[in-house]
Amino acid sequence: MAGMMQWFPTGWAHYLVGGVFIGLGVAWLFLATGRVGGMSSVFSSTWSFVSQRSAFQQPRYLNSRAWRLVYALGLILGAAVWWLFFSPRQPMHTGLPVWQLLLGGLLVGYGARRGNGCTSGHGICGMGSFQLPSVGAVLVFMATAFATAQLVAAWLPAGAVR
Repeated sequence: MAGMMQWFPTGWAHYLVGGVFIGLGVAWLFLATGRVGGMSSVFSSTWSFVSQRSAFQQPRYLNSRAWRLVYALGLILGAAVWWLFFSPRQPMHTGLPVWQLLLGGLLVGYGARRGNGCTSGHGICGMGSFQLPSVGAVLVFMATAFATAQLVAAWLPAGAVR
């Protein structure tokens, strides 16, 4: 159990509760409406309000932009409720400079659009709604992650990975 605290210094129960709520929410949305609750389409559907470019004026974005905005607002409000009532009140921080965070966000956003969804979207929403392309995508993501972890562990000096 002490080894788990190294990986989860703030505990693991909130991850479990959050995962259960995410799974229940996505399942409820799909069962109640037949809609897949991935978030990477929110970007494109939101741009359809302000850009007349044909890439953003596709029927799939125009027909889904209202509920996707409400969906995204619910995620933001849910995070705010957690922060106000359940967080440890200590600000979370990172040692990375802002430019690296912005560059990383742009690269992830670009990759998510090119891959028709992000890793968590394919894993949670795509596989949860039995979409075969998402199963393939998740298998590729996992294989790449396993291979990368093995390569990094082999290249780094012993004890460098904590």
